[in-house]
Amino acid sequence: MALPLSILDLAHIGEGETAADSFAASVALAQRAEELGYKRIWYAEHHNMDSIASSATSVLIAHVAAHTRTIRLGAGGVMLPNHSPLTIAEQFGTLETLHPGRIDLGLGRAPGSDQQTMRALRRTPSSADSFPQDVLELQGYLTGETRIPGVHATPGRGTNVPLYILGSSLFGAQLAAALGLPYAFASHFAPAALEEAIALYRREFKPSAQLDKPYVIAALNVIAADTGEEAQEQFLASKRLRVSRFLGRGRTFTPEEADVILDSPAGQQIVQMMKYTAVGDSAEVKAYVERFAEHTGADELIVAFSAVDRKVWLRSAELLAAAWGL
Repeated sequence: MALPLSILDLAHIGEGETAADSFAASVALAQRAEELGYKRIWYAEHHNMDSIASSATSVLIAHVAAHTRTIRLGAGGVMLPNHSPLTIAEQFGTLETLHPGRIDLGLGRAPGSDQQTMRALRRTPSSADSFPQDVLELQGYLTGETRIPGVHATPGRGTNVPLYILGSSLFGAQLAAALGLPYAFASHFAPAALEEAIALYRREFKPSAQLDKPYVIAALNVIAADTGEEAQEQFLASKRLRVSRFLGRGRTFTPEEADVILDSPAGQQIVQMMKYTAVGDSAEVKAYVERFAEHTGADELIVAFSAVDRKVWLRSAELLAAAWGL
């Protein structure tokens, strides 16, 4: 059986688009992914970012779920220190009640924002310190074995929404292993610790009621097009866009300016973020994804389609599915 493929939809708002356009595109992608045989689609919580529309993650999941029938949907992830565990249990308990057997809950501890936005969220730098305890509290609400006497999630209690720990460092790997939860590594933008984190997770994994053996999801970027040349053009456009987003501080660079920056040390950091990116026609992309799967030993791959052009973005999903034999 082929390794399962899933999608991380970054819900990006393209140039000249609105958030409504982004939501419509997410629905279109989910409907096509369902037809093509992808396993799940996740959406990530970000705040105060003009280019990403998934800040209210659970609301977006509900919208997409209402327009699809079978594909699993979830958070990849909810940044739990931004919220009370009870609130998230209620939100995802509601989703699971409305769409039984289709909801995942991936959890991270990063802010998903900048320092000023952390203040606006009523979060402090120390909020992440209680992440392990918050995960356990949340799990208790969803299983019905609450850790706070007399407090229950309604809806949520007994829904057993599956939890996943997300990470880009060894901390998440250690926590997922200790709690016996599946582990998803964010190698699509933070590749440095990929091999070490997966090895640590598998080595230290302790079985739990949810999971009896380690389960690793590894992320990568994919830009697939009908020709390799078109894919490479989109890859360059994606890197240029990241230069403006990460280094522009409100300024948009011309292609020529972005190329100069890409050759600088700061630009090379952005290039390194995209270390694990499959670019090319269907055969080239399939070969890369196969090598990545072998390299990680992952149980599932989750793909972020990184093309700037919406048509190529959706076409990437179609070409990869066909090449992979979904």
